[in-house]
Amino acid sequence: MYSVADVATIINAKHIQTRGAENSQLTHLLTDSRLLSHADHCLFFALVSAQNDGHFYIKDLYTRGVRNFVVDNPNFIDYSLKNTNYLLVANTRNALQQIAAYHRRQFSIPVVGITGSNGKTVLKEWLFQLLCEDKQIVRNPKSYNSQIGVPLSVWQMQTDDELAIFEAGISQPDEMDALQRIIQPTIGIFTNIGSAHDSNFADTQQKVGEKLKLFKNVQLLIYRADYADIHNAVQNNIGNINVFTWSSTGVPCDMQITRIEKANNSTTITACLRHEQKEIHIPFIDDASIENAIHAWCFLLYLGYDDASINAKMQKLTAIEMRLDCKAGINNCSIINDTYNSDIKSLQIALDFIAHQKGFSKKTVILSDLLQSRTNEEKLYTEIASLLVQKNISRLIGIGESISKYKALFPQDSLFFRSTQDFLQQIDPQIFNKEVILIKGARAFQFERISGLLQKKSHQTVLEVNLSALVHNYKYYKQKLKPQTKMTAMVKANAYGLGSYEVANALQFSGIDYLAVAYTDEAIELRNAGITVPIIILNSEYCEIEEMLKYNLQPAVYNFNVLAYYANAMRNASETLSVHLKIDTGMHRFGFMEHEIEALVAQLKANPQIHIASVFSHFATADMEEEEAFVHQQANALQRIATKIKANFSYKIWVHILNTAGISRYAQYQFDMARLGIGLYGIATNAKDQLQLENVACLKTRISQIKHLKTGETVSYGRRYKTTKDTTIGILPIGYADGLNRKLSNGNGVVYVNNHIVPIVGTICMDICMIDITDIPAAENDEVEIFGPHIPIADVATRLDTIPYEIIACISPRVNRIYFSE
Repeated sequence: MYSVADVATIINAKHIQTRGAENSQLTHLLTDSRLLSHADHCLFFALVSAQNDGHFYIKDLYTRGVRNFVVDNPNFIDYSLKNTNYLLVANTRNALQQIAAYHRRQFSIPVVGITGSNGKTVLKEWLFQLLCEDKQIVRNPKSYNSQIGVPLSVWQMQTDDELAIFEAGISQPDEMDALQRIIQPTIGIFTNIGSAHDSNFADTQQKVGEKLKLFKNVQLLIYRADYADIHNAVQNNIGNINVFTWSSTGVPCDMQITRIEKANNSTTITACLRHEQKEIHIPFIDDASIENAIHAWCFLLYLGYDDASINAKMQKLTAIEMRLDCKAGINNCSIINDTYNSDIKSLQIALDFIAHQKGFSKKTVILSDLLQSRTNEEKLYTEIASLLVQKNISRLIGIGESISKYKALFPQDSLFFRSTQDFLQQIDPQIFNKEVILIKGARAFQFERISGLLQKKSHQTVLEVNLSALVHNYKYYKQKLKPQTKMTAMVKANAYGLGSYEVANALQFSGIDYLAVAYTDEAIELRNAGITVPIIILNSEYCEIEEMLKYNLQPAVYNFNVLAYYANAMRNASETLSVHLKIDTGMHRFGFMEHEIEALVAQLKANPQIHIASVFSHFATADMEEEEAFVHQQANALQRIATKIKANFSYKIWVHILNTAGISRYAQYQFDMARLGIGLYGIATNAKDQLQLENVACLKTRISQIKHLKTGETVSYGRRYKTTKDTTIGILPIGYADGLNRKLSNGNGVVYVNNHIVPIVGTICMDICMIDITDIPAAENDEVEIFGPHIPIADVATRLDTIPYEIIACISPRVNRIYFSE
């Protein structure tokens, strides 16, 4: 624990105190105002980025009890806020890294630093699984491996920790130096090198060199010698450090892998180390898991574990789920599934996620014993009880011997069960109603049985929506704009079919300025679900003005009839109605024509109760290089018309025309705001952007049945598909009623099964289709991707001679949506 004065000295800050300020003791560092806990002992760093400025959240945090702030803009030092400490520095991010680096230097325990292109988080978590019974370990929560995540992770180090494991990720040159100073690893593991972030480096050699900076002072570096770029760079650049290398291809190394045998969902790995044969068994068969397991094996050998102990530990490894699933539950509940790991830090992250779910006033946590902790049990559950109070959890259901033993620490209405089986036998599922339920348990408790009980039942076809990818895409386009330019996200048509509330909720949490929908009822649904950001209604129909005012909605006005309706309805109102004027600059859909502007201005001036929020238009050809001249024509027309309108009013009126394609190609016309549509959902309008976007939607199903057909047999209605050889087909529970277009029948469409692309055969039925799985490994219940990371939505659209919008917008409501954050 450090005092404010201690921190001021460490980060070389000017310490400014307002009247009544105390030299508080600090235990928590905060960089995101939405994740506040322990306000009394919290130090907020007002970080500044291209998209946001933490200084703007100081007053809000003050009202919530925070009294200690690190700032780099003196204009935000408010002397009227009593009892406040301000630490003024040159750069708040550097200050955050300084305090973390200082904190790290107070410990002499072994610290493992992990970097590489892939596998960092899995390897870190597997090392924790392998060693948590023997040592008190501190590590990054989930994949907190960035310039901000690493210092927050290192800050967790405490005096009773015996081993630290920190992963470090970089996306461009000159980032690793800072992470090395913070982590200061004594042991390094370089997982591999791949293509991630290639565009930000001159070549692979530069990327390897940058990552190697993490290991410049380690006592030992573990890596795979088969990666020539890594091996050569280590030999040439890393200096006199010890290495432990392994290879499966015969490259000279310390440990040679001599055999890898896969069978029945497990793998036997045999190796030769110093002329001695060794063997482990792992419950995985994929190549990535094998590589991660061998890295972990090398580390355990370095620590001195004997072969029997290592093999016993390896066989207990479990898969790492790096996402939080949000699914529809019974009785209008929302189920959040998190069995990623069972420690208090991962619980805190899950509770932060549950706090994002604004549509529910009641929050329940179903929690098992935390098995992966060597902390004193009473201290552990006392801290958990405090955390649940801070996060406003309505009800706890504890499952397990340990948590039940400390039930007196929790509110009296908490429920406790000795085992998962006891819960399933004794609980009445009807006690859960209109609430969000976090299911958080160690794998040994088999909480998937609880999830199955509470989850809304649906068929095997699901649409997975990656909210982390959605937010990534939003930030990607946001950074193309000036910091002051606002952003509107298009969530009309149920967010293009993905789920308007869930998408809007994630964007609201990420700081979106505006949302746009097509019709009023869409906006009202969002308001009733807890969405508070401004909402534009693009196709406003004549509706009760009370609804517009009650729900704080802002309609687009595109002709004189609509304007007259609102002006009439507002004539005797005591408040104003904000509207957005749609201008027709050449697309010739809704909108005022240029020759109508004089009359439009006259009517608006005669009706001051109508407030103009913005003047906007829409590009017709921003994604077509051959129509660039028309784009300039439209933008110039809007600018000319907006200037005429703005000249008649004394208040600020925004102007906007950019869509997704416009943001990428015509940023000079960003004016005051841009509207992000299809790019938000992972579909770019050019190849360069597509490389940077992340896949958001994945339509999946499973093989319900497998049949073996002879040559000459036919499949489905009309007998339009006839086998030309002995053929194996898989029956899938998805058809055109789910949104699978019938034009994908008979080989026009394909799906992805077990690393193979296979054709759809026969005519697609209402609820069912068939695929050809001849000569590929497949079994009933195997997962099948209809579209997603392996079959891009844009490719499906090309096969159907349509646009990606139609593909996702047509997915039936009966297909269950599963939302997750990574």
